[in-house]
Amino acid sequence: MRKWLPLTAVCLGAFILLVDVTIVNVALPRMASDLDAPFSSLQWVVDVYALALAALLLVAGSLGDLFGHRRLYAAGLVLFAAASLGAALSPNAAALITARGVQGIGGAAMFATSAALVASSYQGRDRGVAFGVWGAVNGAAAAAGPILGGLLTQGFGWQAIFLVNLPIAAVAVLITLRALPAGGGRGTGRLDLPGAAAFTLAVAAVTYALIRGGDAGWTDGLTLGAFAAAAVAAAGFVAIEARSAHPMIDLALLRRPGFSGLLAGGLLYQAAAFSGFVYFSLWLQNVLGLSPIRGGLAMMPMAATAFVVAAVAGRVMHRFPARLPIGVGLVIIGAGCGLLALTVHTSSGAASLAAGFAVTGVGVGLTTPVLAAAAVDAVPPHRAGMAGGALNTARQLGMTLGVAVFGAVFTARLRHVTGHGGSTHAAYAAALDRISVWAAVAGLLGGLLVLALVRPSRSGDKVVAAPSGAPAPEPAGR
Repeated sequence: MRKWLPLTAVCLGAFILLVDVTIVNVALPRMASDLDAPFSSLQWVVDVYALALAALLLVAGSLGDLFGHRRLYAAGLVLFAAASLGAALSPNAAALITARGVQGIGGAAMFATSAALVASSYQGRDRGVAFGVWGAVNGAAAAAGPILGGLLTQGFGWQAIFLVNLPIAAVAVLITLRALPAGGGRGTGRLDLPGAAAFTLAVAAVTYALIRGGDAGWTDGLTLGAFAAAAVAAAGFVAIEARSAHPMIDLALLRRPGFSGLLAGGLLYQAAAFSGFVYFSLWLQNVLGLSPIRGGLAMMPMAATAFVVAAVAGRVMHRFPARLPIGVGLVIIGAGCGLLALTVHTSSGAASLAAGFAVTGVGVGLTTPVLAAAAVDAVPPHRAGMAGGALNTARQLGMTLGVAVFGAVFTARLRHVTGHGGSTHAAYAAALDRISVWAAVAGLLGGLLVLALVRPSRSGDKVVAAPSGAPAPEPAGR
């Protein structure tokens, strides 16, 4: 049993950092009431965490290379726990949003180093088993977030969704310091600080612009200014990376259609499958009057089918070209979101979500086991770590932008229906219908891009399934 202690430490960290992507969704109505927070603030409670993960994963991988993966992982756990305590004690929305951002910084340090720690702790068959377990934890955490959030919020208050991280993080730190190998540090690379700053500014500015545009209007001065700032920062990032001796992302990789297709698929996958959770949670509790527990359980069909399909698919996916389970999985996610659009209407109840979420879960279960392996396999071996980090970044960016875009669509539809005399119930149903259509389009587009662009890789047409979010043994950032 002692040999699995390193895996335990890494899985504990992975669980709390990934479950926190979605655990807040069911708690948002309680947060809004207790903190007297507007809807735009609620979006930032979700978005700022995913934003920090997306912006800092690659630079955190470089820090791990320089200063040691165990050291950075332990530091990330401590920071994550401290930020979780700060979030639970937040007296207002601004303090909560700040704490969530710091949580994301700690989570990036943990996520960027965990795969390297698993790889350095195990060899041979044990390594395959370890990555399989870690991948199962990764896949289950985000889908289980709403259920756990409902149980904790109703039983103990929304603060409990953050306080529960403290004992888990404490155990993980203890095991990390005692059981994980101390090697893996100090490298000779350099941090791409200008690139990291430009990328963070671009993502933050476009996210702010999308959220403000939905609230203040698309011709608002600050909205337009934020879009302009995002465009300038994005251009600056490309220019910096093209000239950097130690880039966060080798731009030459983006000229590979297969790799670019997988990044686009990862971004659209996260947006289509998970970004709508926020708005379904608001409908279930604010309109249908469900408790947080029942609201979380209404989303359980997705988590259940995703877990079962991933467990089965992981055993047989090596027989098929990687683009098939990923592309078909994304198309099924689109179909599930389309089914939600057809079944949610004014007279709908929570049961109307079951079929759509179940179908979406099938797509998640097919896509998850092979996505990371396909991204790594699409680049030269010495860029495997960078490919894994880039995919994780794309996925978190998909969550960030998905919540922002869906928020703008949701708000616009809500105002339109209520402005024409519709009831709150009718307005929410119409808004959910609209974002479900957008999610369906995102899933279908992602599937088509993957099927069209991803072709047989250097290791052949078939790819061994690997856990979602798991880069190759080489750590991200090189």
